Amino acid sequence: MALWRAYQRALNAHPWKVQVLTAGSLMGLGDIISQQLVERRGVRKHQISRTLTMASLGCGFVGPVIGGWYKVLDRLIPGTTKVDALKKMLLDQGCFAPCFLGSFLSLIGALNGLSARDNWAKLQRDYPDALIANYYLWPAVQLANFYLVPLYYRLAVVQCVAVIWNSYLSWKAHRF
Repeated sequence: MALWRAYQRALNAHPWKVQVLTAGSLMGLGDIISQQLVERRGVRKHQISRTLTMASLGCGFVGPVIGGWYKVLDRLIPGTTKVDALKKMLLDQGCFAPCFLGSFLSLIGALNGLSARDNWAKLQRDYPDALIANYYLWPAVQLANFYLVPLYYRLAVVQCVAVIWNSYLSWKAHRF
């Protein structure tokens, strides 16, 4: 509980910084889980640069973009009723998620040094499966998130759930 209270204090004092660092840390953790538990690389074959790339992407792209999106979404659809949460989830999953996922996979491809042609081919191969997988997990999570969780905690809640999702995305993004 002391750790949670410290997190709350830091979040209240520096909401943007803490949200971005939380996203980066949990993206890195997702990659570690992907490499160690899914891919079973072992410590000696662990690609530290890949983990650092995922963590950096969390801090520099995922955290700011999703954190900013939640602020925009709350301005577009103010309120916390069940209907408001449903509207937010539908807009999030119908508009934001497909664009964000495509951007994320493309960015990972570019950071991995893929040519534009190879990146496009990888995106065409991986995007449909990733989007379908997204729809199995995120609508229910986001509905609960938008209905039950205050704005400042939404990114943290999503990133905690996303540790598993990030493991999947890391595995998907690094399959060649």
